[in-house]
Amino acid sequence: MADTYETILSRRSCHRFKADPIPEESLTRVLTAGTYAPCGMGKQSPIIVVFTGEKRDALSKLNRSFFPRAVPESFDPFYGAPVVAVVLARKDVGTYIYDGSLVMANMLLEAEDEGLGGIWIHRAKECFSSDKGRKMLADLGIDPDLYEGIGNCCLGYWGVDKQKPAPRKENWIYFAD
Repeated sequence: MADTYETILSRRSCHRFKADPIPEESLTRVLTAGTYAPCGMGKQSPIIVVFTGEKRDALSKLNRSFFPRAVPESFDPFYGAPVVAVVLARKDVGTYIYDGSLVMANMLLEAEDEGLGGIWIHRAKECFSSDKGRKMLADLGIDPDLYEGIGNCCLGYWGVDKQKPAPRKENWIYFAD
């Protein structure tokens, strides 16, 4: 088992993935780690929807349509990750954004422990508020009126060397003694 502190210090966002599939056992561990994230009042408001193959590609295209600037159609906002685990959370739970964010963090940390790259890609809210995204959820039996997209957790093997951490800013921590 990895040292949690070392995992936190070594995790970086991956901006290029290999197309190699993730072993089922590793993916299961990453997803399960997400389900053990702390949730407000124990309500467990988030869900995780795993996209691979053609459905992953359709989600990539939808995500690209909400990109803040013009990008070529060939641009993949998921950087070639073979798996995109989308975290959504119930909007009727007051802590849903925090709950979903912690699910994302747990999955990214477990991905690091599994020797995988990971990155949090935004625009899940926009994607699953759109007609196409709502249909994707409805087709899976998920009520799109209940859930809001929190983040896209892209997973796969590193396709580039991991970057060194940026220096930490000054005045990050204050003590109120």
